[in-house]
Amino acid sequence: MKYSIIAIGDELLIGQVTDTNSGWIAREMSVYGWELQKVQVVPDNADAIKKAIDIAFEESDVVLATGGLGPTKDDITKTTLCDYFGGELIFDDATLANVLEVVEKRHLKLNEYTRNQAYVPSSCEVVQNEVGTAPILWFEKDEKVLVSMPGVPFEMQHMMKKVLIPKLVKKTHDNMHLQYRTFIVIDIIESLLAMQLDDFEKELPEYMHLAYLPTPGLIRLRLTGACKDESLLSANMDKFSAKLHELVGDKIICDEDMPLAQILGKKLLEKGMTVASAESCTGGNIAHEITRIAGSSSYFKGSVVSYANEVKINVLNVSSADIDVHGVVSEPVVQQMVSGVCKVMNTDCAISTSGIAGPGGAEPGKPVGTVWIAAKAADNVVSQCFHFPGDRERVINRATNEGIKMLLKLLND
Repeated sequence: MKYSIIAIGDELLIGQVTDTNSGWIAREMSVYGWELQKVQVVPDNADAIKKAIDIAFEESDVVLATGGLGPTKDDITKTTLCDYFGGELIFDDATLANVLEVVEKRHLKLNEYTRNQAYVPSSCEVVQNEVGTAPILWFEKDEKVLVSMPGVPFEMQHMMKKVLIPKLVKKTHDNMHLQYRTFIVIDIIESLLAMQLDDFEKELPEYMHLAYLPTPGLIRLRLTGACKDESLLSANMDKFSAKLHELVGDKIICDEDMPLAQILGKKLLEKGMTVASAESCTGGNIAHEITRIAGSSSYFKGSVVSYANEVKINVLNVSSADIDVHGVVSEPVVQQMVSGVCKVMNTDCAISTSGIAGPGGAEPGKPVGTVWIAAKAADNVVSQCFHFPGDRERVINRATNEGIKMLLKLLND
């Protein structure tokens, strides 16, 4: 199935807001073997929106549009689509009821602009937005589909996962069974992994596909299959999943699509262990990633953000002499930090970081991006020096991921 994406909004074109929706949609739809033809970013302009739809329909069966459905005067997507597909704006009681429910949950009062969200094109099917006031508009014309969704990422993602993807799959894959498996792979770059799996990909049946989805520090491998014979599909998905494990080995750390911090949490729960973090250059980002996972209070006790040397010395019991001799960005320091935070927080495990995130702070032999990381699980401690490229944010995120991976590997030994 071929589809296109249209991201609508002046704020996207001037760089005020980054279009993260298109990337998220592309990643989600790739699971089902859908082929993305084009992504267009257009302003809040009726002619531009209509032209983008014409272009998208020339190449695609389905168009997914985001943005321009808010209550303000510059949100013209709804009226433009009504003009494009025909019909008129009508007041819909079911949409008003949904708007009222959302407003009440947020402890707000309904105003005239928000009430106007209940006006919808008569030419569309309305899908009620469970987490926002802007309804989702589903249009069909000449066997083509256009779905107009809010630009607010969490609203779009919630409704895509819960309602729209199942609805699209049912409509476009009649009598087709879909399956996918996700494998989280670490400690190998994408090009080497692709070379290693070249023969594997050639052996896949035509109805199966392997996708590489790299992010800093790891690769998500998605094995997707679409076949009318469900038993044949299941058998081959099992067969090639097992073969993938044989080829990639222990570089596969998880058979589910979940963040590194969630994989770590799952492992800690299995072992009945607890964790803490001692963070300098990452500034609490490791703790942030861990506590983003629901239920993390069962295994995460806390963090010491020891940005200043006196905190390292007075709270984590790091030797001031070692700081003087080796520098704060050094192996002895992170090893003492990781042991110190385990004692302070009374945990079985910990991760520590000390580095130079930049843009300044470089020292002789320690350029920007130099980060020492240590991980501790019970009596086992490992430490490693990394040199991460990129800006400050990228260095912090890479150090966060590497720290979590180091502890995961310790727990897997």
